[in-house]
Amino acid sequence: MTTVDLHTLTGAYALDALPEAEEREFAGHLEACEACAREVAELRETAARLALAVAEVPPTALRSRVMAAIPEVRQLPPRARQDTVRPLRARGWRQRMPYLAAAACLVGAAVAGGVAVNAEHEADQARAHTARAEQQAAQVQSVLAAPDATVRTAALKGGGTGTVVASKQLGRTAFLYSDLPALPGSHVYELWYSRNGTMVPAGLVASGSTSGSTVLAGAPAGAAGVGVTVEPHGGSPRPTTAPVLLVPLS
Repeated sequence: MTTVDLHTLTGAYALDALPEAEEREFAGHLEACEACAREVAELRETAARLALAVAEVPPTALRSRVMAAIPEVRQLPPRARQDTVRPLRARGWRQRMPYLAAAACLVGAAVAGGVAVNAEHEADQARAHTARAEQQAAQVQSVLAAPDATVRTAALKGGGTGTVVASKQLGRTAFLYSDLPALPGSHVYELWYSRNGTMVPAGLVASGSTSGSTVLAGAPAGAAGVGVTVEPHGGSPRPTTAPVLLVPLS
């Protein structure tokens, strides 16, 4: 490769777009060419400043697409007199555009890739939420349809009603509720099994939900009743308040 050819590789080198062999050859050229060394430094600084506009990680395929496009962009060798080097900022826009276009390509593709990743992530979350809701509804329906299901309804202290449906045959208990008093974001309704005088955690009512249904964690076998308390957000290992609902299972 001639020296003139090496002068044209500053943009590709600044963007790490050279094959390994050419990169090593150009790195040796930089030690002897002040003009190219300065140009590479300025190009990298420009690309870095443009990249500050985004915080998303570009998709894996981005680098290969940029690498494939770079051979189509030709740049002029740096103009230098015998003892004078004209810096990049003093050159015409025609010479600077290929470098800036390549850097802008990276930034624009990173933004687009970030938006696509976020959209896909939100869609995955929505699908997972729907799947959980459908599974929960199917479990509640199976408890209601169980031949040995027992149904008990009572009013909660402070307002609202709760219905406990238990099936020892299925080993499940469902809690159906309506018009529960709204709680601040720092608190949540927690469900419990009463076993031998001890309250055992059995799950939480969805935050912000005043009507709906859920399936308790654990089987009703050996439990004397089901209770509901108001607990700090995230629930508690043991009740910190008196039950607002306590329904016997037998």
